[in-house]
Amino acid sequence: MPNIRTLTLMLAGLAMLGPFAIDTYLPAFDRIAGEFGVEDVLMQHTLSIYLLSFAFMSLFWGTLSDSFGRRPVIIASLILFGVGSVGSAIAPSYGWLLFFRALQGCSAGAGRVVGQALVRDRYHGPEAQRLFANISMVFSLAPAIAPIIGGYLSTHVGWRSIFVMLSLFTVTLIAASWRSLPETLPAKARQPMKLGAILRNYLRAVRNVQFLFAIMAVGFAFSGFGLYIASAAKFVMGILKLPETAFGWLFLPFIGGMVSGSMISSRSASRVDPARLIRIGLSIMATGALFNVGYNLFFVAAVPWAVVPIFIYGLGMSMALPGMTVVTLNTFPSMRGLASSVQSTMQMLIFAFVSGVVAPLLFDSALLLGMGTVGSAALCAGCWVASRRLAARAAPEAAARE
Repeated sequence: MPNIRTLTLMLAGLAMLGPFAIDTYLPAFDRIAGEFGVEDVLMQHTLSIYLLSFAFMSLFWGTLSDSFGRRPVIIASLILFGVGSVGSAIAPSYGWLLFFRALQGCSAGAGRVVGQALVRDRYHGPEAQRLFANISMVFSLAPAIAPIIGGYLSTHVGWRSIFVMLSLFTVTLIAASWRSLPETLPAKARQPMKLGAILRNYLRAVRNVQFLFAIMAVGFAFSGFGLYIASAAKFVMGILKLPETAFGWLFLPFIGGMVSGSMISSRSASRVDPARLIRIGLSIMATGALFNVGYNLFFVAAVPWAVVPIFIYGLGMSMALPGMTVVTLNTFPSMRGLASSVQSTMQMLIFAFVSGVVAPLLFDSALLLGMGTVGSAALCAGCWVASRRLAARAAPEAAARE
C-alpha cells in the first residue's frame, strides 16, 4: 500500500483525466472548426458527445470494479482512453474526431468513479473526508492549467498537439498505476458478475429517493461552474474580450476557491461536524452566485471583478463536496463502486444538459450566466436538504426493524 501522499497524487491524477480532456481543447474550438469546415454548434457536439459517453459508461465502471477489482478496471480504462487520445490527434475528419472523442468519454470517468470507491474501501469518517478534500486540492489544478496549456499548444504548435499531450499523460498514468496502484477490494468481498444481481442493485439504488436527491445535489453543485466551462470560449473571448491564451482569467479564480475550500475541509474534518461544514459551504456558494448576479446587474463584465464571484462559488463548493461525497457513498456500503458510478453518471448527465441545452441559451450574457449559477446553487441546496430530511425520517424506522 503506497503512503497517503502517493495515493492522493495518483487518485488526483486519475480524476484529472476527465476534465483535462475537456478543458485543454476548449481554446482550440475555432481552429478545429476552421480546419474541418464546421459551424460552432457542431464543435459544441464534440463536447456533448464526450459528456454523454462519460455519463453512460460511468454507470458501469464502478460495477465492473465491484466484480473484478479496482486496479485492473482502472488500468483497462486508461488503455482505452489512450487509444481515443491518439485517434483524436490523427483524426482526418470531423466525423472521426467525434468518434474518438466518444471513446475518450467512455473511458475518462473510470479513474474518478473507481478511485472514490477505492478510498471508501480503506478509509472512513473524518479520514475519508480529509482524503477526498486533499484529492480535490490536487485535482483542482486540472481546470486551472489545462486551458492555459491548451491555449498555448493550439496557438504555437497546433490543436492536434493537445491530444498528443493527453496521450503522453495517459501513458504516465498507466505506468504509475501498474507500479503503485493498490488493490483494495479483496476477492471475497467482490460482487458476482451476474446480470440479474447487477440489475437488482441498480434498481435498488435508483429507487432510493434519499440517494437520488443526494447525487443530484452533488451534480448541481458542480453545474454552477460547469456552465462556465461549457461557455468558456464565449465568456473569455466574447464577453470579457480577452485572447485565447487568457483562459486563466476564468479558471484560476475557480481553482483558487477550490483549493482554499478543500484545505478548509481537510483541516476541519475531525474538528467540525460534517453537516455544519456542508451547510457553511452551501451558504458560501449561494453568496457567490448572488454576488455574480448583483455585479452584472450594475456593471459591464470585466476582469478582475467579473471572476470574483467564481472564486467565492468554488470556495463554498469545495468546502461542502467532500462531506457530501462521504455521506452519499455511505448509503450503500456493500456496493460503493456502483454507488460511485451512479453518482458520477448523474453529475455528468447534468453537466451534459447544461453544456448542450442551458449554456447556448445563456452564454451571450454575463448576467444570464450569473442567474444560471443562482439556479445551480438553489437546486443543489434544495436537493441536499430533501435528502437529509428523508434520511432523518428513515433512521427511526431502520432502528425499529433492527
